[in-house]
Amino acid sequence: MTAHAPHPELTKNQALVFGSLSNAGGPLTAYAILDLLRENGFRAPLQVYRALDKLVEYGMVHRLESLNAFVACSHKGCSGHGTAAFAICEKCGDVNEFTPDEAIGLLKSWTESRGFQLSRTTIELRGTCKNCATTN
Repeated sequence: MTAHAPHPELTKNQALVFGSLSNAGGPLTAYAILDLLRENGFRAPLQVYRALDKLVEYGMVHRLESLNAFVACSHKGCSGHGTAAFAICEKCGDVNEFTPDEAIGLLKSWTESRGFQLSRTTIELRGTCKNCATTN
């Protein structure tokens, strides 16, 4: 995944959490981030969760609900589109972020027709990636 430049208003803790996710190359739980950042003065999960909440709000990090983990966004300007989609391999754990424009259009039409005020959408596809499928 390609990380983007840190948000200019990041606190030290937010920058450290974002850096750990950007360098991880895959999803991390809050507790895994805490373990990585203990040498930087992190002592409690709440420090990590506060930073993650802001990073998610900025659109720099996404929460993968099905894994209870977080990934750095791989799209520039992600905070603007409010929708994230991920293909998660259940064998190797690879996570690929993508933008399914047609599906997003259908979801927006559905919400608008029902007066539902959509704030954020996360789509998670679980299955087997091409590499894992061809090695079996």
